[in-house]
Amino acid sequence: MNTVFALILVCAASTAQPDCTRETALSVAAIETPSVFACMMTGQTTVAREEMLGDGRYSKVICSGRP
Repeated sequence: MNTVFALILVCAASTAQPDCTRETALSVAAIETPSVFACMMTGQTTVAREEMLGDGRYSKVICSGRP
C-alpha cells in the first residue's frame, strides 16, 4: 500500500484559494495516512480538533505522495 500524506494548509482569508500554498500558508502540517480517503478524513478532522482556524483563516487539504 502506498503512503499518502495529508498536507494541511491554513491560509489567510485574503489569500485566493489557488494562491494558498506551502509558501503562503500561515501554518502547514503533514500527516502520514494509508490512503486518499484517510487523507481527506484526517485533514478535516485535524483542522477541527486542533482549532487551527480562526477569524480570517481557512484550511486547504492536499493529498500527496510526499510531504
